[in-house]
Amino acid sequence: MKSATRSADTPLTNLDHSAFTLPIGGLAKRSFDIASAGLALIIFSPIFLMIMALVKFSDKGPAFYGHSRIGHGGRTFKCLKFRTMAVNGDELLRKHLRENPEAAEEWRRTRKLKDDPRVTAVGRVLRKLSLDELPQLLNIVRGEMSVVGPRPVVDDELKVYDSSAVFYLQTRPGLTGLWQISGRNDVSYESRIAFDTHYVQNWSLVQDVAIILRTIPAVCLARGSY
Repeated sequence: MKSATRSADTPLTNLDHSAFTLPIGGLAKRSFDIASAGLALIIFSPIFLMIMALVKFSDKGPAFYGHSRIGHGGRTFKCLKFRTMAVNGDELLRKHLRENPEAAEEWRRTRKLKDDPRVTAVGRVLRKLSLDELPQLLNIVRGEMSVVGPRPVVDDELKVYDSSAVFYLQTRPGLTGLWQISGRNDVSYESRIAFDTHYVQNWSLVQDVAIILRTIPAVCLARGSY
């Protein structure tokens, strides 16, 4: 891979994409992604349609939510999820953080809240079972994500990676990965960065298959999900 450097003031979304060659794994990983995601879409299509209807009619809002995330080489893409938050979620979050200093500090440290006022009743169940992330199978088919890799992050989060950001940018973000099978939200963000770095430095197709197999019990037991 060509070297890619940036100053502290350079937005990550303005990186020179040509500084990054193909994502790690190349054609082998991409072929595995297409086959796996395509098969999963067929198998889970009844559940997919049922969740769409449930989310859509529970509060009359849209079934899907797309959030801008950073992908391979610094390119942005819309990361798809079933909507788990109220349509006025941003307003609810600002009010909650303003009135709860402890929650504001938790948000500053982790960019997540264990008791998030934006999450709907249906959304809590989907998140607990990780079913809200099923639409990311479409991101995989479109080539924006991989089955296995670092979880997709926003620009502000990638800045926390500092020099380790170059490892994140060498691969497509993943539907699952080392962080997800190692405790997810129960581990520190520093550990998450270390997992992502280790994954890229030691990538192999065998490791991807092992992570997928370990994801099944992690999801069933809802480890670190909220």
